[in-house]
Amino acid sequence: MAELEDEVLVSLRRIMRATSIHSRKLGKVMGLTTPQLVVIRAIGEEGLPTASDIARAVSLSQATVTTILNRLEDKQLLTRERSVVDRRRVKVQLTDLGKQVLREAPMPLQESFSARFSVLPRWEQHQIVSALERVATMMDAEELDAAPLLASGDEVV
Repeated sequence: MAELEDEVLVSLRRIMRATSIHSRKLGKVMGLTTPQLVVIRAIGEEGLPTASDIARAVSLSQATVTTILNRLEDKQLLTRERSVVDRRRVKVQLTDLGKQVLREAPMPLQESFSARFSVLPRWEQHQIVSALERVATMMDAEELDAAPLLASGDEVV
């Protein structure tokens, strides 16, 4: 029985290592964390989103997204502008530098995972989700800002 437990733990370590290696590579190549890149991609897809639009798109809290936006603004990758129609709404837009980063950024690990996962039969997809949810529960994993980012060991921002 301990042999199966060991296999599960080894597989979990392999997953964590793959996400860590990918995140470090992204940091070295682009100077960004995985969550920062995911936010940049969401802005690129949404057009002129608000922070709450982005938070919904990437499944993070608005507070976390705001912190990420602050860091990206400091790097001059985006600008924020109040809406003329409704001054309470602040629209986010990529700068030319932000658009360049978006074009040059490597594919996030979750996109290659999604491509492979989507070709599996539906029953196998459900089986994987069920097993991973059970493992997360067994490990007392709380539901945090757990966006589908596959970024372990990173600072979220």
